[in-house]
Amino acid sequence: MMQVPPLSKFGEVLKFYFQRRLLVIFVFGIASGYPWVLIGSAMSAWLNESGISRSAIGYFGVVFAMYSINFLWSPLVDRIKIPVLSNALGHRRGWILFCQLGIAASCLLLSQADLVNGSLHTAGLIALSIALFSATQDIAIDGYRIDSIAENEAEVQSAGAGMATSGWWTGYAGLGAIPFFLSDSDAWNWSSIYVLLAVIVLAIALLGLFAREPKTDRAIQQQEAEQKFRRDVASHPGAAAILPFAAITMMTLLGWAILGFAGLTSVTYKTWIIWALAQTALFILIVRTLIGLHRNSHGVHASHQVQLTIKTSHKIIAWLIVTLIEPLADFFKRNGTRFALSILLFVLLFKLGEAFLGRMSIVFYQEIGFTNSQIGTYSKLLNWGVTIAFSLIGSYITMRAGILKGLFIGGTAMALSNLFFAAIALTGPSVPMLVAAVIIDGFTAAWSTVAFVGLISLLANRAFTASQYALMASIATMGRTVIGSTSGALVDWLGGNWALFFLLTTLMVIPGLLFLYSIRKPIQAIEQKHRAKSNTGA
Repeated sequence: MMQVPPLSKFGEVLKFYFQRRLLVIFVFGIASGYPWVLIGSAMSAWLNESGISRSAIGYFGVVFAMYSINFLWSPLVDRIKIPVLSNALGHRRGWILFCQLGIAASCLLLSQADLVNGSLHTAGLIALSIALFSATQDIAIDGYRIDSIAENEAEVQSAGAGMATSGWWTGYAGLGAIPFFLSDSDAWNWSSIYVLLAVIVLAIALLGLFAREPKTDRAIQQQEAEQKFRRDVASHPGAAAILPFAAITMMTLLGWAILGFAGLTSVTYKTWIIWALAQTALFILIVRTLIGLHRNSHGVHASHQVQLTIKTSHKIIAWLIVTLIEPLADFFKRNGTRFALSILLFVLLFKLGEAFLGRMSIVFYQEIGFTNSQIGTYSKLLNWGVTIAFSLIGSYITMRAGILKGLFIGGTAMALSNLFFAAIALTGPSVPMLVAAVIIDGFTAAWSTVAFVGLISLLANRAFTASQYALMASIATMGRTVIGSTSGALVDWLGGNWALFFLLTTLMVIPGLLFLYSIRKPIQAIEQKHRAKSNTGA
């Protein structure tokens, strides 16, 4: 077990953070943050310079919804291996490299888009593919980070969160400054910039090849659960018969839609409504049946003494239960329904104000009068350095003081930092004010993120790491993607009053802090439980 070094010995602290697994987490953090440049800040600048409206730029951010719903396919990332890549590199690393190759290819396609002459729809679809690959990559990366740190090293999760946050901002702010410097040069246009950005994705992927796949007993736990559910499914032949029928019907209806509803003389919106209702009903039937089998498994004990014939269909259904139902059921069972729902609501509220601010920050800088070079220098490079410093400092102090205190400190400072941007809106493009705002914003973003990631990492069960972490992370991301996509419309509704906009983002932080206070005791109990494991080495 890697002990947390004494605070007074700087050399030991440095050695602690430079251990191989934490450096790998840092590199994968870069890979996680960098795609946000491709479909976030760089894309916003490209759209703005192409004459796209603020509202359209804001709504373009809906592609980030992939990060909010990636929990839907996260169980598949936990169970399915990528052919060839997973065998050669390991389960997590195979998924990570597969997604990185997809991001690079999509980025090259995006470089060919002509936004000025109406390729906005095509660019949106390509950006959606980048978001899909990136959101899937995040599932694998988060699973890799948590798996790399043993359960009896709970305090090290804060260090992992700090390195992940530092890496994320290195990818987003450090590498994200490159397109802004280049875009001010006559030798570069946005199409050529995106070709370079694709090459950088491949360079990051190359660094990731030096990582080692973490060793876990996840597969053994999942196989044991499957064996148990196979017998339970065999004991309920009626339910086992419903699932194949519903699944085949869903696939048939899907194929019919892809073929344009062949056989119908006309296809109207009513046809699509009926089709969608039928698919929804079949999906609900499948989910309810799987949940029913999962519940029945806790009451079937006598049947274990009876010889049952396990069919292929029983194995498939058991695999589906362990893959799709068990991760969510385990999360609510371990934490209790009330606290589990409270955690999910908290992660949605905590960074809501930051979501609105972040989505429109580049547009604000450009409209207020800062050049792209100044944006690259202060909003990207300076923010990058500040965030890395405070991520590491925050992670170390959080290891000492606890996650709950880290959340309160970061959340409170996050609310106050937004007021500095309101001051810039009132005073105009003042570089000293921008520097102050960036430093304070970097501190709050880093500190709050480290504590936040540390908390949800502790809540994830090692048997379903990626699935349960993705559930919590995707709900948190919903605030800064789906809800944050309305930020441009909010600025327009306020008549372009940026000062009032930033004041509102300050007020948005308050509900999250109040809710955090209401659930402080269960969080403290979780921290104490994991600290006890760390102290005993259990």
